[in-house]
Parts: sequence; C-alpha cells; structure tokens
Amino acid sequence: MVNNPYAPAVESLLFVSPSPISPADIKYCIENSLSVSIRLEDIDLALDELIQRYASADFGIELREVAGGFQFLSKPAHFPVIAEHIKLTTRKKLSKAAMESLAIIAYKQPVSKAEIEQIRGVNSDHSIQKLMEKELIEISGRSEGPGKPFLFSTSQRFMEYFGLKSMEDLPKLKDFSPPGQEMGEAAPIEVEVPAEPLVIQDAAPGTNEE
Repeated sequence: MVNNPYAPAVESLLFVSPSPISPADIKYCIENSLSVSIRLEDIDLALDELIQRYASADFGIELREVAGGFQFLSKPAHFPVIAEHIKLTTRKKLSKAAMESLAIIAYKQPVSKAEIEQIRGVNSDHSIQKLMEKELIEISGRSEGPGKPFLFSTSQRFMEYFGLKSMEDLPKLKDFSPPGQEMGEAAPIEVEVPAEPLVIQDAAPGTNEE
C-alpha cells in the first residue's frame, strides 16, 4: 500500500517517461503542476516506497536507479520473454561489427578510432558512425597523440539502454575471459547483455569491416 501522498504522482511520471528521471526533476514537475512546495526528501521517500512495492513477486517490473535517475525496468526473470518480443519487433539491430566496437569503447574508454581498429584488426568507420547515429557513444575529447584524433566514450543513452547505474556495473573482463587474455587477442569473448549475448571475436588483420 502506498502511503506517501506524492507517490502516485511520482509513479505516473516514471511510468510515462522513456528515460530515467532524477529526483530533482520529479520534484520540479510536481511543484509546478500542483503549485506546492515540497522537500527533496519527500521525493526520496516516495521513490523508496515504490521501490519496495514493486520488489514484490506480484509485479513483472521494478523501479531502479539508472544513470543518475529512476526508471521502471522489467525484472531479469522475464528477460527471455522480452528477448522474444524484441526479435519480433526490432527491424534493424546493431551489426556484429558495431557491437564489437561498442564493447571495446565501453571497456577501453576514452579510446580513439585507431585504437579500436588496432584491437579489431579492421577498418571501423562504419560501425563508429552507426553507434554515433544511435547515440550510444559520443566524442569525449581529443588525444594528445599525433593529429590529436577524437576520443570516443559511451553516452548517457548507453547507460539507459543497458540499465546501468554506473560503469562499475559492467561485467568485469576477468569474469568472462580466459586467464591471462586481454581484449584484442585471438580467442572470442562473450559478454552477457539484457537481450542477447554479445560476442567479440577478432577478424583477420587487414580485412575490411562487414
């Protein structure tokens, strides 16, 4: 049972939002819509109450802190069902090449295009372009090396897409790679992601990206 008077409004706002909302933004929306003045602590209490409520097995969703805000997410137990739905509805997915580049950026960031290509062994212009178009990566600066190339890092959208509170939530490389192996070596690496496994496997040096 929800007892906090602001919890229903917070719940409605979170339900319709396509991205995480910070407590400060929730407070702003409620104050302006209801013409009231409330404490940020009241929003925190409402969020805590909703988190506890949706933790029940009666619900297939849960409220989680993601990328500096809060968002309703499906529970891990139901990922297989959601994965099947994604297969039916997703017309265009990231290519294997783009997923490889994304994984390298996530674990090596900030990283230049040349460094990505050195690890993959192929030209990565196309995959980086696709990742930029989908707003999963962003330019985070320039290298101090020759020519001062752009450096790429994962974006806020990446955090939201994979349901990460921080980059510390990424699986550790040691958890899924053979002992002594670094990213970029010959053996394939598999990373568990919410819908389907991401497989990273080096192409033969000098080949073109597919």
